[in-house]
Amino acid sequence: MEAETKETPAARTAKRRRQSVTGVVIGAKMQKTIVVRVNRAVQHRLYRRVVRQAKKYYAHDEQQQAHPGDTVRIEATRPLSRLKRWRLVEVLARARGWRGE
Repeated sequence: MEAETKETPAARTAKRRRQSVTGVVIGAKMQKTIVVRVNRAVQHRLYRRVVRQAKKYYAHDEQQQAHPGDTVRIEATRPLSRLKRWRLVEVLARARGWRGE
Protein backbone atom coordinates (compact mmCIF):
# COMPACT_ATOMS: atom_id res chain seq x y z
CA MET A 1 0.00 0.00 0.00
CA GLU A 2 1.13 3.47 -0.84
CA ALA A 3 1.26 6.08 1.83
CA GLU A 4 -1.20 8.88 1.14
CA THR A 5 0.22 12.35 1.31
CA LYS A 6 -2.06 14.97 2.80
CA GLU A 7 -1.77 18.50 1.55
CA THR A 8 -2.05 21.39 3.94
CA PRO A 9 -4.49 24.17 3.02
CA ALA A 10 -1.56 26.54 2.52
CA ALA A 11 0.08 24.18 0.02
CA ARG A 12 -3.21 23.77 -1.82
CA THR A 13 -3.72 27.53 -2.22
CA ALA A 14 -0.10 28.01 -3.30
CA LYS A 15 -0.76 25.78 -6.32
CA ARG A 16 -4.03 27.44 -7.27
CA ARG A 17 -3.80 30.64 -9.32
CA ARG A 18 -6.04 33.48 -8.25
CA GLN A 19 -8.31 35.00 -10.86
CA SER A 20 -6.95 38.29 -12.15
CA VAL A 21 -8.23 40.82 -14.68
CA THR A 22 -6.95 44.03 -16.25
CA GLY A 23 -9.01 47.19 -16.47
CA VAL A 24 -9.13 50.96 -16.25
CA VAL A 25 -9.78 52.90 -13.02
CA ILE A 26 -12.95 54.95 -13.40
CA GLY A 27 -13.29 56.09 -9.80
CA ALA A 28 -10.98 56.64 -6.84
CA LYS A 29 -12.95 58.96 -4.59
CA MET A 30 -13.41 56.48 -1.75
CA GLN A 31 -10.77 55.78 0.86
CA LYS A 32 -8.68 52.71 -0.08
CA THR A 33 -11.22 51.67 -2.75
CA ILE A 34 -11.10 52.03 -6.52
CA VAL A 35 -13.70 51.27 -9.16
CA VAL A 36 -12.28 49.39 -12.15
CA ARG A 37 -14.05 48.91 -15.50
CA VAL A 38 -13.08 45.66 -17.24
CA ASN A 39 -13.97 45.30 -20.92
CA ARG A 40 -14.24 41.95 -22.67
CA ALA A 41 -15.30 40.72 -26.10
CA VAL A 42 -17.95 38.00 -26.27
CA GLN A 43 -19.50 36.32 -29.26
CA HIS A 44 -23.27 36.80 -29.50
CA ARG A 45 -25.07 33.45 -29.21
CA LEU A 46 -27.53 33.96 -32.06
CA TYR A 47 -25.81 36.38 -34.43
CA ARG A 48 -22.22 35.19 -33.92
CA ARG A 49 -21.10 38.80 -33.85
CA VAL A 50 -18.43 39.94 -31.38
CA VAL A 51 -20.00 42.20 -28.77
CA ARG A 52 -18.05 44.24 -26.23
CA GLN A 53 -19.22 44.04 -22.63
CA ALA A 54 -18.06 46.01 -19.62
CA LYS A 55 -18.31 45.28 -15.91
CA LYS A 56 -17.38 47.35 -12.85
CA TYR A 57 -15.39 45.87 -9.98
CA TYR A 58 -14.67 47.45 -6.60
CA ALA A 59 -11.08 46.78 -5.57
CA HIS A 60 -9.05 47.42 -2.42
CA ASP A 61 -6.17 49.89 -2.86
CA GLU A 62 -4.27 49.97 0.44
CA GLN A 63 -1.69 52.64 -0.50
CA GLN A 64 -4.16 54.66 -2.60
CA GLN A 65 -1.78 54.59 -5.55
CA ALA A 66 -4.28 54.23 -8.41
CA HIS A 67 -6.04 57.22 -9.95
CA PRO A 68 -8.76 57.62 -12.59
CA GLY A 69 -7.51 56.67 -16.05
CA ASP A 70 -4.78 54.30 -14.81
CA THR A 71 -4.63 50.79 -16.25
CA VAL A 72 -4.42 48.30 -13.39
CA ARG A 73 -4.40 44.57 -12.68
CA ILE A 74 -6.69 43.35 -9.90
CA GLU A 75 -6.88 39.95 -8.27
CA ALA A 76 -9.75 38.10 -6.58
CA THR A 77 -9.57 37.88 -2.81
CA ARG A 78 -11.77 37.12 0.19
CA PRO A 79 -14.75 39.45 0.72
CA LEU A 80 -13.48 42.70 2.21
CA SER A 81 -16.84 44.51 2.35
CA ARG A 82 -20.31 44.27 0.84
CA LEU A 83 -19.02 45.06 -2.68
CA LYS A 84 -15.24 44.58 -2.52
CA ARG A 85 -13.97 41.14 -3.54
CA TRP A 86 -10.86 42.25 -5.47
CA ARG A 87 -7.56 43.87 -4.57
CA LEU A 88 -5.10 45.95 -6.56
CA VAL A 89 -2.02 43.99 -7.64
CA GLU A 90 -0.19 46.61 -9.71
CA VAL A 91 -0.59 49.76 -11.74
CA LEU A 92 0.34 48.83 -15.31
CA ALA A 93 0.13 52.30 -16.92
CA ARG A 94 -0.45 55.75 -15.51
CA ALA A 95 -3.05 58.09 -16.95
CA ARG A 96 -1.55 60.83 -19.07
CA GLY A 97 -2.00 64.35 -17.72
CA TRP A 98 -2.69 63.40 -14.12
CA ARG A 99 -1.04 65.93 -11.80
CA GLY A 100 -1.07 64.10 -8.45
CA GLU A 101 2.35 62.69 -7.67
